Amino acid sequence: MFCNSCYSKERLMASAIRFLSADAINKSNSGHPGMPLGMADVATILFSKFIKLSPNNPHWFDRDRFVLSAGHGSMLLYSLMYLLGYKDIGIEDIKNFRQLGAKTAGHPEYGHLDGIDMTTGPLGQGISSAVGMALAERILASKYSEDVCNHYTYVIAGDGCLMEGISEEAISLAGHLKLNKLIVFWDNNNITIDGNVTASSSTDQIKRFEANGWNTINIDGHNYRQIEKAIKKAQKSDRPTLIACKTTIGFGAPGKCGTSKCHGSPLGIEETEAMRKKLGWTSSPFEIPEGILKDWRQAGSRSEDAYHAWEKRAKAKGKEFADIISGKLPENWDKTLEELKVSAIKDQIKVATRKSSQMCLDAIVPNIPQIVGGSADLAASNLTLSKVSKTITSADYNGNNIMYGIREHAMGAIMNGLSLHGGIIPFGGTFFVFSDYMRPSIRLASLMGIRVIYVLTHDSIGVGEDGPTHQPIEHLASYRCMPNLLTFRPCDVVETAEAWQIALETDNKPSILALTRQNLPLLRTSSEENLTLKGGYILSGDAQKRQATIIATGSEVSLAMEAKACLAAEGIEVAVVSMPCCELFDAQPEPYRQEVLGSAPRIAVEAGAKFGWERYVGCDGDIIGMDGFGASGPAEELYKYFGITVEEIVDSVKNSIK
Repeated sequence: MFCNSCYSKERLMASAIRFLSADAINKSNSGHPGMPLGMADVATILFSKFIKLSPNNPHWFDRDRFVLSAGHGSMLLYSLMYLLGYKDIGIEDIKNFRQLGAKTAGHPEYGHLDGIDMTTGPLGQGISSAVGMALAERILASKYSEDVCNHYTYVIAGDGCLMEGISEEAISLAGHLKLNKLIVFWDNNNITIDGNVTASSSTDQIKRFEANGWNTINIDGHNYRQIEKAIKKAQKSDRPTLIACKTTIGFGAPGKCGTSKCHGSPLGIEETEAMRKKLGWTSSPFEIPEGILKDWRQAGSRSEDAYHAWEKRAKAKGKEFADIISGKLPENWDKTLEELKVSAIKDQIKVATRKSSQMCLDAIVPNIPQIVGGSADLAASNLTLSKVSKTITSADYNGNNIMYGIREHAMGAIMNGLSLHGGIIPFGGTFFVFSDYMRPSIRLASLMGIRVIYVLTHDSIGVGEDGPTHQPIEHLASYRCMPNLLTFRPCDVVETAEAWQIALETDNKPSILALTRQNLPLLRTSSEENLTLKGGYILSGDAQKRQATIIATGSEVSLAMEAKACLAAEGIEVAVVSMPCCELFDAQPEPYRQEVLGSAPRIAVEAGAKFGWERYVGCDGDIIGMDGFGASGPAEELYKYFGITVEEIVDSVKNSIK
């Protein structure tokens, strides 16, 4: 199957990948050997002759990005990193594959090893996030020149990645934007866990990608000459490229290759020994002959001169470029935002928090060059366009707004790719209820700990006439239980500005801004301190004299304030606690939390599921919220119908203090 003897060195280098992968999976008695064995030839040509990287400078901004979308084949990537000479992975890490505490996890995890550009595993996420990386490269090259940003994004994807629906949205947008520096290798082995692909799919992937505006190339994935020619051709394309690599899963394993038996199970010692004989590999497990390792290390150092030349060019760009690629916000970026808070209090601005968010963007975007926004065809409703928004097109990447179209799945993943690439802080908008489409991407952003901001409007039954399909009920509770994610539900312009400030300054986790459709009164009287940073605080009332505490978020804070006024008229003192971010409140010291919540009876109010509020109100407290889905009708009538009213809050307080 190999083209000729001129690639004898590459064949041995590929064998090193194969046997490191097989031996590690055997030792752990867990893993997926089929893909590393099948794609070892493609990986060898790509990494030894083409890909631009520096194991000595692994975070080089202008390195090529590599995404193993078929993350179950993680041993392919771990083997490559060890062979290329990355400093943070040794042979013991290979031996500890899939063990507790090992850097070589079952699927590649961002942050565990320097050579991992993103966490993959959920199929389709990798190829879709790679679209974001490729788009980031084009945006930054357009802004700062190809002298400092000029690299490719390479992807290895399997049949599963292409079957998942998210990939369709992502490749469609990639083709539309003509992201010609995106090159995807499809491991076309016709095998999934359950057997042959033909049992579940008859899609002609070549025609599918061509219909989406991609360049396509068909090759034998074990023919080195074809692999090399295909990459050279792809690099010259004016469109993104799919290289369909016809491979044999488990290549070299005589009894299991070409079958699903080697997809997700170790080969076993006997089969691995048979593969050693077939491929002429005489070294013991985990042993790489010195000459082959030397060839790999030379491949790893191939771009050192390019790195040092780039470093000089980057330094010549000055501090602004250095800050941008490091993720640092400009000095005094929030000056205009602070002015907005002061002016909102002075003028008592009454607007929906989605409008508050747009006002914040008008104050933020001109001052932060890294910001790139967008919306899933809802910009007019999400209000994600600022006064200085400029839409990115295939003819002009020098913009800061992405027209995602009706593609929430892809938008979430592409924003992850934009953030992971570096040099860009992405935000994207849709209706809160449609965040369900983005949930896998939001979860990955949280898992990776990256700065992505979700502008999710129409946050409750306040959507009104659109009805229960558009009214998020369980969403706040579900995101609050997702680790490493900040969920904000601000009550007015000031809290919205504070939430934006926190989201932008938090570079190790994503943030959700859940925003209203309906107008809300200005409730804050001072903006000297960012109180949202505490998660929850006493907005109004005497903490010492209170007979009850009303805890509310978002649009319900104004209801709580009205209820407080009614109760005060009857001589009942209550404190109103605004809780814009439960995660930040939970992170406060216990004395502060006790001080805010107090010992008097507590009532929580939120136009969403009641789940989760028990930990704040206790067993004897009351929760005014939703027990089921919403309904269609004017917002004011819905609040009355579901009992989320000033009157209900007043009655609850009275009952609690009897």
